[in-house]
Amino acid sequence: MGLTPSLEPQRGAPSEASRQLMTELQSFGLRLADPSAVNGGVASRKGGAGPSDHKAVTVDGHTIMVPVHTSSAWSSPFVAQPPDAQGRSALTRGTIPIASIEFPKSPRFYELSTADGVPYSHIATLHGSDVLATTVLQNCIRYESRRKTCKFCAIGQSLAAGRTIAHKTPEQLAEVAAAAVRLDGVKHMVMTTGTPNATDRGAAVLCDSARAIRAAVDLPLQAQCEPPNDDIWFERLRDAGIDTLGMHLEAVTPEVRERVMPGKASVPIERYLQAFEASVKVFGRGQVSTYILAGLGDTPEAILAMSEQLLALGVYPFVVPFVPISGTPLEDHPAPPSDFMKPLLERLGAMVSTAGLRSGDIKAGCGKCGACSSLSVYETAAA
Repeated sequence: MGLTPSLEPQRGAPSEASRQLMTELQSFGLRLADPSAVNGGVASRKGGAGPSDHKAVTVDGHTIMVPVHTSSAWSSPFVAQPPDAQGRSALTRGTIPIASIEFPKSPRFYELSTADGVPYSHIATLHGSDVLATTVLQNCIRYESRRKTCKFCAIGQSLAAGRTIAHKTPEQLAEVAAAAVRLDGVKHMVMTTGTPNATDRGAAVLCDSARAIRAAVDLPLQAQCEPPNDDIWFERLRDAGIDTLGMHLEAVTPEVRERVMPGKASVPIERYLQAFEASVKVFGRGQVSTYILAGLGDTPEAILAMSEQLLALGVYPFVVPFVPISGTPLEDHPAPPSDFMKPLLERLGAMVSTAGLRSGDIKAGCGKCGACSSLSVYETAAA
């Protein structure tokens, strides 16, 4: 079968055709020709916090997370054939071969367990190709109330399914992080958390976790939480060993925020902007970021206007296509089409490059990984 030469896996800046393909894959999702074998590579995730119902796929040397368990993915025109011994798979659109893709290998640290028998994969997981990620607290005060829950969130699903534990101790996180670096060459780590209270909002448990990890291994760390009630927590997080901070807006207009995450919307956008300004003074320009989920109702103009404010503050706006997760109130909400995402990411990529806050300069975290969005390849195109 002939494959499009420009889409053969390679190193360097992805081509225009590859950028288009990445954006379409993240909008349409991907069907697996042999789903019973999960098509090789790192196992896909169903439910849970962070990128879920996804599978890591490498296109043109760039690893992205592609939906495989969503309703849109089940009807996707893209099909991945079973991979060969090198992990390469022929990607077809309908019946026409269009590219060769790869699946990152399952990490060796997944084969280990803690002394008390907890699998390492229940403590932290591999995201993209070289990023360790964990939800330190699997419980959240927002998730426990139907009136307050974020309607896109599945933080409780992996716990209910027995794929994780409710609270990863600092010692467990340090043990797994050290193993992931030693065995699999992990380059940085993301720690997020459910919101345990309305005061520090998870910053305290992230500090405890960071101190233990940095004592065990030299690994750049990102912490993610809602803005704490006191800006002193930003200095505490830095002093504990956190390199970068994520505080996620998710949506950028008050009406959308109130509709899709009524509990989290009680922390107003104004507080986020104040927290961004204060945290950039601690961590530096480009080392504070925020997730924005495109496709929940915010217009491209609203997302770009907020991104302009964020860039002026020194905050990296990580705009990600919304992925509807099974079992959540928004499981039937459509993912944004590629003709919505591509022009948005093209304009944002140019803005990010002009502001000098490129993903490659982030020390750790989701923006540096870039797997949940094709934004970083549009930064490259704008350079």
